[in-house]
Amino acid sequence: MADLEGAKRLVMSYKGPKIRIMEVCGTHTHEIFRLGIRKLLSPHMELVSGPGCPVCVTPVAFIDEALWLARERGVTVCTFGDLLRVPGSSETLSDARARGADVRVVYSPYDAYEYAAANKDKEVVFLAVGFETTTPGACIAVAAAASEGLTNFSLLTANKTMPQAYEAMRGSCDAFLYPGHVHAVSGTAVCEDLARRGTSGVVAGFTAAELITALAFIVKKTQEGRPYFVNCYPRIVRPEGSPNGRAVVDRFMEPCDSQWRGLGIIAQSGMKLKKSFIDFDSRIKYSMPHIAGKENPACRCGDVLQGKCMPTECPVFGKGCTPEHPVGACMVSGEGTCSAFYRYGGI
Repeated sequence: MADLEGAKRLVMSYKGPKIRIMEVCGTHTHEIFRLGIRKLLSPHMELVSGPGCPVCVTPVAFIDEALWLARERGVTVCTFGDLLRVPGSSETLSDARARGADVRVVYSPYDAYEYAAANKDKEVVFLAVGFETTTPGACIAVAAAASEGLTNFSLLTANKTMPQAYEAMRGSCDAFLYPGHVHAVSGTAVCEDLARRGTSGVVAGFTAAELITALAFIVKKTQEGRPYFVNCYPRIVRPEGSPNGRAVVDRFMEPCDSQWRGLGIIAQSGMKLKKSFIDFDSRIKYSMPHIAGKENPACRCGDVLQGKCMPTECPVFGKGCTPEHPVGACMVSGEGTCSAFYRYGGI
């Protein structure tokens, strides 16, 4: 759809049956708010958020596991900054750090590897979360540690893959707004297959023009009355994705069942290290017991991640739960829906 003004008119003037669109990607949610696109849309278009924020879908039990490693095994926990303030069952990693636990913020898995290489007297664990986009980086860190023979570096994995989540969310919307960066790695085959089986969607970029164009395609294609898939981000997303990126992951990791906040256990939706690299698996290395985790019953993050409610329908949103004092992960993360509604949507 080359005519941007025409695309804008289409999403503003649409008057047909309501179209429910799930923004799978948390970055899309924030950009749509930040760019003012929500205010342009026809009232016959409904945007709901999905499980595309890696920090948000990481379960409470994972935070508890990281806390156990820091407190009971005395390891140095290296993590992305967003995870610091995600509540576990009783406290956050930030709370534990304030009480003396060695918790460090890094900007990539490789930073954690380099810290382990420079501090061989310390046991270092990197908290590996994320989807197809970030998993190759964790594998590269393991490759570097293995090649150097490091024995003081390992991963606590919560890496996830999106296709199984799409399956779990089928029927929850009229069309998916697919995350561009995920499909830059995985390609478009899964989206095409879903369209053949009746689930529509478009892959979108992140600029105002790309997002408006993608939403206009959803309106246009929905009116045609047939399931569809459109790649609206062809400058980055190719049908084959990134074979090299997938090959790195395939060398080091394999699928496993995984717990998603709000969605429960989704079969074969996670990634774990293969047996040949089991020395770098923190759960095995430190003989970690089963840790279940306990969510705060007042928080409706799980419902938000399934598109079952808006953040403003949560009883603690903007009251007990704010970015300064988050109750749930969706208020913490820079990709979280609740943080987007709080920052841009008004309370």
